[in-house]
Amino acid sequence: MALQRSGAQTAAPKRRRPNVSAQTSAPKRPAPCIFASRCFTENVPENVPEPLISSSNVAQFRKGPGGRSSFSGNVVTVFGSTGFTGLRVVNRLAKHGNQLILPYRCDAYFVKELKVMCDLGQVLFFPFQLSDDESIRKAVKHSNIVINLIGTYIDTVNYSIYDTNVEGAGKIARICREMGVERLVHVSAMNADPSYKTRFIKNGAFLKSKGMGEQAVLAEFPNATIIRPSVLYGEFDRFIYPMLTRWRKNPLDMVYAFNLGNGIYKMPLFVNDFSNGVAKAAMDPTAAGRTYEFVGPHCYEMCELLDFICMKGGLSREYSFEYRRIGIREPWFLFMSFLCYTFTKLYRRPGFINWEWFDFVEATSDVLTGGGTLTLKDLGITNLAEFEEAGGWHCMQLSFLKPYELDYDDYPHPPLPLRSPPLYKQKQTAFGARDVLTEQRAFGL
Repeated sequence: MALQRSGAQTAAPKRRRPNVSAQTSAPKRPAPCIFASRCFTENVPENVPEPLISSSNVAQFRKGPGGRSSFSGNVVTVFGSTGFTGLRVVNRLAKHGNQLILPYRCDAYFVKELKVMCDLGQVLFFPFQLSDDESIRKAVKHSNIVINLIGTYIDTVNYSIYDTNVEGAGKIARICREMGVERLVHVSAMNADPSYKTRFIKNGAFLKSKGMGEQAVLAEFPNATIIRPSVLYGEFDRFIYPMLTRWRKNPLDMVYAFNLGNGIYKMPLFVNDFSNGVAKAAMDPTAAGRTYEFVGPHCYEMCELLDFICMKGGLSREYSFEYRRIGIREPWFLFMSFLCYTFTKLYRRPGFINWEWFDFVEATSDVLTGGGTLTLKDLGITNLAEFEEAGGWHCMQLSFLKPYELDYDDYPHPPLPLRSPPLYKQKQTAFGARDVLTEQRAFGL
């Protein structure tokens, strides 16, 4: 073979012009699907369908070892995330790597605290209206778990108590069923009953509407998980905070209590334990179609709770306060109730004294259903916060002695409230070894 000189150039082959007529006559090949767009089109079969991403197969995208910066495979929509319990529930869900969709209908300024709960890209805020089916549909169409925390005890301009607690709950359940949502968790209230008769006011609607809301949810979504929490306490709650305000205490340091607090038994639950239970119920597939009653570890009579809260809040005789409980609706309480009622009607915001809420919190005993109804223990949550510690700390933060800037040891240490056995609708069996009072659990709870 003869060697080619370095300066010589080979002749490039001539390109043949394409046959235009042959191209137009040949059948067109379908465009490759999106799933195989990164592969060579020559090796892609023509009958490969485009992948469908739905709420039933989001687990295939699970990523990370677990934690706030991972993805657990669940997309959770939380209605009512801007409320008292919503902040804690969102934090608990985000801690386990769930992607969250948070519908809201308030100003965007009021959801700023929720933005720091999740890692970047793990939370989506979506404006919606409870009366707009299309906005609810858009909020749940990408989710496989939906949690409904929406509830109210006042009438607003656009929604009454029944519109929110009954029709709104049923509408969310119906749309979740239509969109193929796998799990629905609905939060109701303790003692919710459509035929409930109030004791403090006439024609009360809160517990009655909550019971009707449960029926509406189960009619549309039979496998929904129903949660009935007792009264919750924590930061900015509606249990301790209203009791330690000037609106509740008259100038003579007397505090009104329904029936002097006698015969009313409550099992207050710390809001962090409640959020932990909601997250466990949402992630537990065996919780579908079940009803849970979330109560605190111990039962107290209302008079014991009221004395402990007020004395822990600084209403002690050693600091010149003459704290007393009275069972008569004296003029100061009626006047303050009227002011709060007027404030609620004008501004559609709950006041410190609301008779609808007062009937649920201080005039109704927490009665456990018993039988097949489950509690937090059935979800594996046993180490519950005790009211003497967690509740006492919040009472100290709201103390009437705050202007004096006292140390913790200088605050009054009242006697602890006496614990009572819980109440049951169904008669329980005889007490055994499992029903002994312990530090974290009382009487079989």
